[in-house]
Parts: sequence; C-alpha cells; structure tokens
Amino acid sequence: MSDFYSLTIDKISRLTPNAVAVSFAIPKELENKFIFEAGQYITIKHKINGEEVRRAYSISSSPEEKYITIGIKKVPEGRFSSYANTTLNEGDQLLVMPPEGRFVYKNSPEQENICAFAAGSGITPIMSIARTVLKSHPENTFVLVYGNQNKSETMFLDEILELENDYKDRFTVQFVYSRAREDDSLFGRIDTSVINFVLKNKFKETRFKTFYLCGPEDMINITRDTLKANGIASDSVYYELFTTTDNDPSETISPEGKTTVEVLLDDEVHSFIMDKKSTVLDAVLDEDLDAPYSCQGGVCSTCIARITEGEAKMDKNQILTDSEIAEGLVLTCQAHPVTSTLKVDYDDV
Repeated sequence: MSDFYSLTIDKISRLTPNAVAVSFAIPKELENKFIFEAGQYITIKHKINGEEVRRAYSISSSPEEKYITIGIKKVPEGRFSSYANTTLNEGDQLLVMPPEGRFVYKNSPEQENICAFAAGSGITPIMSIARTVLKSHPENTFVLVYGNQNKSETMFLDEILELENDYKDRFTVQFVYSRAREDDSLFGRIDTSVINFVLKNKFKETRFKTFYLCGPEDMINITRDTLKANGIASDSVYYELFTTTDNDPSETISPEGKTTVEVLLDDEVHSFIMDKKSTVLDAVLDEDLDAPYSCQGGVCSTCIARITEGEAKMDKNQILTDSEIAEGLVLTCQAHPVTSTLKVDYDDV
C-alpha cells in the first residue's frame, strides 16, 4: 500500500526565484497506478547526503494530461525543497508514491460556479482543480483569489494568465499582494475585507456551489470563518493546509505508561509494545515497518489508519471530519494511545 515507483523527471521549469515546477513522465506500464483526481498529491522519497527524506507535493497538472507536474517552493531549512530548487536536473529519477488525498474536485454533469482562495504554494492543487472545472463543462466558471508577497513570487503566474486568456468569460483571478501595489490587484493579505469584497461586491450576483481553500492555516481559518458569516454551508467548503501552526505544548497529549499494539499492514499483523508518549507512526517506524507517511506534521493524509480496538487521541487534526473520527480513523503521526491495548489497521482506509 506504500509502494514507491521510480519516475524520470521530464522537465523542470523556473516559476519564481524560489520555486520550480517539476514534471514527471509516466511510463505506459504505470499509467493506471498514477491516475489521479484534481487536487491530489504525490509523496516523494529520496536520499540526500545518505539520509532518507519524504515530502508530499500537490499536483498542478490536470488528470487528462499525460504527465504529472508538481510545484516546489523553497522554504527555510527545507531539505528537499532546497535540493529541488538547486540540484535536481531533468533526467533524474525519484521514487514516487501513487497519488492520494481527499482535497479533490468531482466532475459534475451540471453547470457549476467554483471559487478558490489560495496563498503562496497553496496554488498548486488549485491549478489542477481550476483546469478540470473549466474543461469539464462549457459553462462552468472559476474565480481565483490568490495571495502573494509580490508578482515575482507568484507561482504559476504565466499559466494563470493563460487561463484568463483562454477562458475570458469563465475564469477570473483576483491577485492580492502584501508587499507590492500592482494594477488590478488588492494590497494586503487575504482577510475578511478581501473575502467580503469578492463575495459582496465583485461577484455579488454569482452563486458559488463550492469553495476550495489552500495555504497557511491562518488564511484558511479566516476564510472559513468569513464564509460561514456570509451564510456559506460548511459542507460547501473544502480546504487543505500547506503549513500549520506549532502545537501549544500545554495542549499536546502526553499520556504515561505503555501500550501493547497490534498493527495490520499489507495483510500482515505485527505486535509490539510502545510508549504512550510516542505517536503511533513513530512507534511503527521504530519497528522497521514500512507504513505510509509523508509530512509527519498532520498536514497531509498519507498516514491515516483505522483504530479497531482501544483508543488513540490526536495532538492536532485539520483533515479528518468528526464522522471519520467516530469511525475510528486517525492521523497516526499525531495519535497517541490512551488505552493499554491498541489495534491499528492501515489496510482498511
């Protein structure tokens, strides 16, 4: 379930001084493995200076294209993002896990108006969603509100302007810059005033069916709260974090004692004893089990598993719904056992 496949980098394009787009050629024999839905991500595994690094990156290309493109923005102390922006070359091979993720757009036979709010590298899955929305129905419309520091740091700028040109009556972008004033852009960050301007002024006659939010946690929280205040139902709002705030130490779960754990992974059962202060994922990896994982920060959904016996509590959760938690699903990178025994099923998710 956590298999990686070697893919060749077909093209690397410079998006900004600190970001690149990396496109993978998909061999014919792997095409079925790498079918994806707009909004999903891939996980890359690579050794840098002898140490394994795993990172999740959203796909910007649309599902009908014959390749997979991701956007990688260089971040401070980001080992793989720095490597990708300075060392990675066309023709290199990387180990890649097939696409996954729940932040997706489902094609509808009906006409739809879609709105998205993105900041920084959060634009990456939105590009895939926008392209798919516009291609899936001749009358679909898409409004993008996109925040950055300035124009030079705006990822996929050329592609966005191309969409605006190709779909003049159906695609609209509202740029928001926090450190520069540009014609036809708003100055500042995506906040309540910007969101209300879009909903109550610029597009007051448009009834949006769905909203997609992607970017830093603060931006997503502000946007969700403002949409709710405008009467938007929560089940019409989908979001994915690209960064998250650190845990408050006072809120981190630190139970005492040991737990006997039974893990079902790839149809095999593994038993061991773990410290309750550890996360389930850390304990599983310490046992040299090849469980699926990527960010290890509760931002992606790669490490989801089902608790079939016992109980585990998560330090943080911005992905699973209340009903999914009630069904026993947990982010194992955030989950600590709170019972003396625990059964974890990675296969049934």
